[in-house]
Amino acid sequence: MEHFKTLSAYLAYVKLPRPEHPMLSVFAVKGEDYLPCPKESSPPITNDCYSISLKKIVKGDVNYGRTKYDFTNGALIFIAPRQVLQWDKTVVYKQKGFSINFHEDFIKGTELVEQIKKYGFFSYAVNEALHLSPKEEKQIEFIVENIEIEYQNNQDEFSKDIIISQLSTLLKYANRFYKRQFLNRKELSNDLLERFHAELSVYFDSGKVLEKGIPSIEYISQQLSVSQRYLSDTLKKETGKTSTEHIQLYLIDTAKNRLLNPNKTISEVAYDLGFEYPPYFSRLFKKKEGISPSEYREKYKMN
Repeated sequence: MEHFKTLSAYLAYVKLPRPEHPMLSVFAVKGEDYLPCPKESSPPITNDCYSISLKKIVKGDVNYGRTKYDFTNGALIFIAPRQVLQWDKTVVYKQKGFSINFHEDFIKGTELVEQIKKYGFFSYAVNEALHLSPKEEKQIEFIVENIEIEYQNNQDEFSKDIIISQLSTLLKYANRFYKRQFLNRKELSNDLLERFHAELSVYFDSGKVLEKGIPSIEYISQQLSVSQRYLSDTLKKETGKTSTEHIQLYLIDTAKNRLLNPNKTISEVAYDLGFEYPPYFSRLFKKKEGISPSEYREKYKMN
């Protein structure tokens, strides 16, 4: 897999214009112009850059993931360094919007380094893009316009600080709009939760747990065709619990039934549920239920 260490090398590979700054590029279009088109296809590649793009499809059709979206409004897409990128030429379209790319070293030594780590949407997949209302779109475009002004101006001692400040503001608005999107997509959130539990049931009922152990978040998210971070964020917003907590609750609920079988030892129940070490099962059970598996078994007998 080819990896690009500099912004210039990456942009040259995708056949986009050379940047005005060695670690920052800003493409923003107005009026009748279109965003520059990168090369039609690419095998998997990685780079050391962050990317923030607003896509507004004005010609052609694009479907992302399982859900159809209206791309006449903007879709914000965030990409972090070393994420695998790949695309093909099966879809032909023209787009407006903007694209900001900056090398991770551009923000080194600034508060944005720690701030940007808190935004899970840099780990979301393309089909989990942020879909903006017209009002939100204008707010984001206003910030980008200020970034572009500084980008196009002659660089001075204040330029970088101003651009970093504007990038920070852009990301704060994006975070607000993502939370709005989670709330507004109640139906999709419920659907994802139902599919999550269905996938767990299939995994355990098929006996995969005995062969492969407790399912990982990576495995479940792959089965659901969403990224790990998006899955956890969606479930957290909908239920107050992360995907890891939901798996643990499923394990505990299943364990309760199996503990009632007097022919099974607690260790056997733990192994049947995919725990490699029974003491870990006992600790998790007590943490979630307040009593140990043996105490739960005794309590049931008393009732």
